[in-house]
Amino acid sequence: MTEPVCIRAIPTSGLLDYWLGDDVAAEAAVEEHLMGCVHCSARLEALVRVARGIRRATRAGHFHGVLSASFVAALRGDGLRVREYHVPANGSVACTVTPDDDLVVSHLRAPLRDVQRLDLVFEDLPSGTELRMSDVPFDPAADAVVLAPDVAMLREFDTGLRRARLIAVQDGAERELGSYTFDHTRFAGPG
Repeated sequence: MTEPVCIRAIPTSGLLDYWLGDDVAAEAAVEEHLMGCVHCSARLEALVRVARGIRRATRAGHFHGVLSASFVAALRGDGLRVREYHVPANGSVACTVTPDDDLVVSHLRAPLRDVQRLDLVFEDLPSGTELRMSDVPFDPAADAVVLAPDVAMLREFDTGLRRARLIAVQDGAERELGSYTFDHTRFAGPG
């Protein structure tokens, strides 16, 4: 038997806003809809399962991706110890990761309002390797992308420079929105 589809389905962004508590004004209406809609309730349940999986991976230090600022706040509210860096476009920051950090995030400031597709390039300058994440999620109304690299990977990095670049892609053309340099120092432990 197939599950009925809701003709007034709540958009995924609305379900996330409800779950994260980002849209208090719509909360009562969403709850009322969820009480009577098996389809939307199942979608919310699936989102919560994904979030729990991300939390488990994050706690184990094995998550690499782009998150929303509100999701980071929810992780912090759940007790994760989050080290945060705010980096302006074409700026740099001295950074590290300690054994006490569950998650390290960098808020990469950039003008996102007119961007249709966004790619993120991460360069490990000492090794010359590059990782490109295509079509990363972002909020065009925000002024930053929140990058959450794999903490286990960060702990293995030797002291040295790393760089991230945000690239707007439109009609096959690329435009760099910003370059972000991380002057990473490997944690050596208490002195």
